[in-house]
Amino acid sequence: MAIANKSDRRQRRHQRIRRKVFGTPERLRLSVFRSNQHIYAQLIDDTTGRTLVAASSRDLSKETSESKGVTSKVAVAQRTGKLLAEKAVSLNISSVVFDRGGYPFHGRVKGLADGSREAGLVF
Repeated sequence: MAIANKSDRRQRRHQRIRRKVFGTPERLRLSVFRSNQHIYAQLIDDTTGRTLVAASSRDLSKETSESKGVTSKVAVAQRTGKLLAEKAVSLNISSVVFDRGGYPFHGRVKGLADGSREAGLVF
């Protein structure tokens, strides 16, 4: 029996990834969610179930005025990754484990990862 639609298949991939990827207080989990219009990222401690740092492409218009010139979704994702990493580094968080959320590692997901690496996160 085939799984019904695209989002169900992504959920299955995400569950498979989450069996292996676990965030600890020493290495938090960088979780990615991608919608059609925005991208969201969180640093999660799975032992306590707490989100310590979060950033999204929706925050860019609130945080910085330089995001107005950025038009491509990949560039916005990269800037979101930098914003997340800057917040994390200010809380002395430098090492994370990457959870791509069942999405392929290219395009916006890769842009977010590259942006957060540029700003100082190690994974």
